[in-house]
This record gives sequence, structure tokens and C-alpha cells, in this order.
Amino acid sequence: MTRKLRDSAVVSHFTGLVRRNHRRTRPLMWATAATLLAGSCWVVVTGLYARSELLAAQGDLETLRNAATAPPSSVSTTGDATGRRARAEAVARSAAAHADRAHRLTTGPAWSVAASLPVLGGPLETVRGTAKVVDRLTGEVLPAVVRTAGNLTDAAGADGGHLDLSELRRAAPALERASREVAATRAEARKLPSRTWLPAVDRVRDQLVIRLDRMAPAVENAATGARLLPAMLGAEGPRRYFVVFQNPAESRGTGGMPGAHATLTADRGKFALTQFGHDTEMLDPRPKVDLGAEFAAMYAHYDAVDTWPNSNMSPHFPYAARIWSATWLDKSRERVDGVLSLDPGALARLLAASGPTRTTAGTVVAADNVVDLSERTNYMTYPDPHKRKAFLLDVARAAAGQLLTAADDPQRRPALLLGLYEVLSNGQMKVWSAHGDEQRELESRPVGGSLPQSPEPYAGLVVNNAAGTKLDYYLDRTLDWYTGRCTAIGREVTVKAVLANRAPSSGLPTYVTDRLDKPPYATHRGDNRLLVSYYATAGAKLTKVTVDGHTALMTPGVERGHPVYTLDVELPAGSSRTVMLHLLEPRSDRAPTVLNQQLPRPLQATVHPPSECHGDSAGPDRGRSR
Repeated sequence: MTRKLRDSAVVSHFTGLVRRNHRRTRPLMWATAATLLAGSCWVVVTGLYARSELLAAQGDLETLRNAATAPPSSVSTTGDATGRRARAEAVARSAAAHADRAHRLTTGPAWSVAASLPVLGGPLETVRGTAKVVDRLTGEVLPAVVRTAGNLTDAAGADGGHLDLSELRRAAPALERASREVAATRAEARKLPSRTWLPAVDRVRDQLVIRLDRMAPAVENAATGARLLPAMLGAEGPRRYFVVFQNPAESRGTGGMPGAHATLTADRGKFALTQFGHDTEMLDPRPKVDLGAEFAAMYAHYDAVDTWPNSNMSPHFPYAARIWSATWLDKSRERVDGVLSLDPGALARLLAASGPTRTTAGTVVAADNVVDLSERTNYMTYPDPHKRKAFLLDVARAAAGQLLTAADDPQRRPALLLGLYEVLSNGQMKVWSAHGDEQRELESRPVGGSLPQSPEPYAGLVVNNAAGTKLDYYLDRTLDWYTGRCTAIGREVTVKAVLANRAPSSGLPTYVTDRLDKPPYATHRGDNRLLVSYYATAGAKLTKVTVDGHTALMTPGVERGHPVYTLDVELPAGSSRTVMLHLLEPRSDRAPTVLNQQLPRPLQATVHPPSECHGDSAGPDRGRSR
């Protein structure tokens, strides 16, 4: 009995203790719940505000982009340019302020705890990281870019030049810092969670990475330009360049057959284009240049060094530039500091910024007609080759004069500089320097037009017109790149290249369709012939090739470490040819860099996602163009 009473007392005491503790912990539980709820509400509310601020910053950036790409007005004054700069700087400050508020809204203990939660915190970590990246970009990168653009476009150089080289040189350190900042934020953005439970946030992260992938090389190129251009444009003494206009209606490795030419003089940022000439003037000189045994093995058969029309069969632009500079030296006894090349597509982009002009005969030369004028209609209008070449020189002179006039105009200068940057960045205009330190920098960028010496995956479809026709204006090209099995000795790669001759069956002048190759077989008007080359990854081996399903043989070669396989393809009018290449390449998870040969109709290239085949430390990436 006594024991039962004692047990009952113990139970009663324990029950009371639990009740007292429950009464004490209940407020604590409620306080904890309230704190969590308040924290959650804080994250939600500040997240919504941050979203609004980021959207406002995005709107400001779009305003800046639209202002930069807007066509010039017909009336220009220095006041207009000053006002435009002030507006750009105000919009840039607004974007930075919005991004700063978004960053501050997504910092603090609540966001730190919420973003670190397993699974649930993924989207919050992405939002927080995105706000931080945008804040760094608008606070560190944008001011340097806007300030440099404003200083360069406000007025001409102090010495009366088209470009203020002193300002460009002063901008170099800031652009170098901006380039490093973009690279750092790009790496930071890539580390953010790519897949969370909130797809909308994932899409924002993906878009940010894509934009940074575009921005990083752009700012790096701007920094490189600020470092290189002052000397290249005559800051330390006059520079002279040989300029070649390529005609892609007859394809060559670097784009089109070399046609008209001129010399460009740059002296303290002031430019002059003189000594215009046509291709027939370059047939007699015998350049003295040695490009090595590998080049000779590939191109000696075509006499590429001594034959002006064949001088740029290789897609490696420095080879052509060295031949052209040596040819000009033999002809004129003038040694140049470098070589520039451009095609009608590049001219069209620049004329879009400068506005149209007229030839001495009154023909309008504008962005919307210069390609057609140079590559198609001139053959119909001028059947006589001498008159046609004179007309094309007139077009070149008129366009050059208009571009130099626009460079003196503070209203048109921003759009012109943007257009120039675009054609240099996408390879429509190529540059080679005879100065070794400058050339080493150029060669690593699209403007250098170099065939890269690298073990990374590569896919290069190159065509050279072998018929002497001007039918490549009508040439369509598609390329599909696939990976197959991963084996112990490499990964299987299949390349499908389709070439289509879209030339009309009638209406083309004889000069366009006439065959200069005189083949031993019957041909018809509009038929074309191409030397089709595929530049593979270093170390690759061709295992099989078919043309329209039939086994074929390709001539092997090597250029700058790349195996090159070449096929002679007859392409009748209205027909297409499908070339299938099967290769065994070194093991890799990476997609290839795709060579972009500039022709009238762009290459349609599709790189299908590569399958896993571990061979290097880098993971899969998107296909790139060069």
C-alpha cells in the first residue's frame, strides 16, 4: 500500500513537472514559429521587391542597348552627342541603383539561412546570387564601358583624328579591370544551382549565364582593343595597311576571292584610304614569302603563293595576309604594317551606321543593296569585265568616303564604332599585323582569322570554288555534328555536310556561269564545282566517307595540327550533295569549335549534344563558332 502511494506521488510529481515545462516551452515554441514565419514573410516580401528592382535594372540595360544600336538621325550636332552621353550615364546610374537595392534586399540573416536549406533553398540561393552578380556588373563593369564609349564618341581626337587615341589608351586599365570582373562574375554565376524545384528561377539563371558568356569575350576584346589600337592606329607614328576586298561569290578559304584593294594610312587616329586598284593589277608580282613545308604540301599544287586568285585557299588568314603584303611589296616597293580584309557583308553593316552614299555615276550604295550590288547585279549590269571592275572600284571609293565622313560626325560615330566592333568580333573583317607582339594578340581572337592550334574538338567545313564561276552566291551549306560510341581508343564522330546549288536555271550572265576549269566531262549552264575540305580535331582519323550514300575517297593533309580531308565535288545546277564523314577522335566530353567561313549564305551548323566520353577535365559545353 505504501509503495503504491509512493509510486502515485512520483507519477503526480512527474505529470506536474511536464505541465509546468509545457507551460514554459509553449511561448518559446510560439516565438520560434513566429520567428520562422516572420523570416519566411521577410524573404517572400523582399524577394518580390528584389524581383521588381532587377526588372527595373534590366529595363535600363535594354534602354542603353537600344540607344547604342539606334540608327543615326539625319541632323547631328556636338550638343546632341553630349546630351546622348548624359542620358546614357543617367540610365547606367539608374541600373546600378536598382541592382544595388536588389542585392541589399537579398542579403541578411533570413536570406542566408533560407538559401542554405537543403533542396528548399536552391531557388533562393540562385535569386540571391543573381542579384549579387547583376550588382557587380552594373557597379563595376557598366560605368567603365559607358564612360569609355562616351569619351570616344563625344569628339574627334585632340590632333584632329577620327578617333581619340589618347582617350583610348587612358581607358585601357579600366577596361582590363572590367574584363576581369566579368570573368569573375561569370564563374560565380556558373556555380549557382542550375536545376531547382522552381523552373522560373532556373530560366533566369540560364539566361544570366548565356548573357555573361556573350559579355565576357566582348569586354575582353574591348580591353584588348584599348591596349593594342593606339599603336596600331598611329599613336607612335604613321601606320600603313594593305586592304583587300574579298568577293564571296567565288569562295576561298578565308571567305571570297581577293578582288579590289586599297591602302589605309593611320596617323594619330586620322585615317585615309588611297591607291585603290583591282585584282588584275596583282597578277604579275612574285612575292617572296616562305610559309613552311606544311603549307607547301597543302597548296603548292595550286601555286597559292604566286597566283593571286588562289592566295587565300587556306582558312588561316595570316597565311593569306603574309602573301598579300609580300605581293604588294613586290608591286609597289611599299612595306606595310599589316593587312585588313573585309567583304560586302561587313561593308553593309558599316553602311547601316554611316548611311547611304552614291558612286560618281549616281548609283546608290547602301546597307540594303551593297551585297547584291557587289556579288550579283554588277555582273548583269556590266558584262564587260573592265567596266565591271571599274564600277566595283567606284563602289569601294564611295563607301570608304562615306565611312570616313561618318567617323567625323559625333552623331553617327557611336553607331559606326559599334558596327566596326561587330564586324571585327564576328570575323567579317580580319586583321593581321606585321608586328609580332600585336599579331600574337590578334591571332587568339576572331579578328585574327586564325585556324587554332589546339587539341580541343574542332569542326571546320571549308569550300573553295574550283570551277572559276561566281555561283557561290547561291550556295547553301549545312553541317550536323554527332557523337557515337565512346571506345577505349577514342569517340566516334559523324559529320553530315550538305551542299546545295540554288542558282536559277536562267537569267544569269555568262561571266557568272562560265566554267574556267574545262572539265573532261559534259557540264551545263549553272553547274558548279567545289573543293570541299573538312578540318577535324587534332589526332582524329577518318574511317569512312560517302557522297550521296556511295563510298568516296578524300585526299588527306595536315594544317596547323588539324587533319584535313578534301573532296572534289561536282555540283550541278539545282542539285545537292550529301557528304557523310565518319571519324574516330580523341576521347572528350566537349563539343567542337565550329569554323565559320564567311560566305553570302551563312553556314547552318547544328552541334548535337556530345555523349559522355571522359577525356579531359572540362565538362560538356555548347558548340562554339570561330
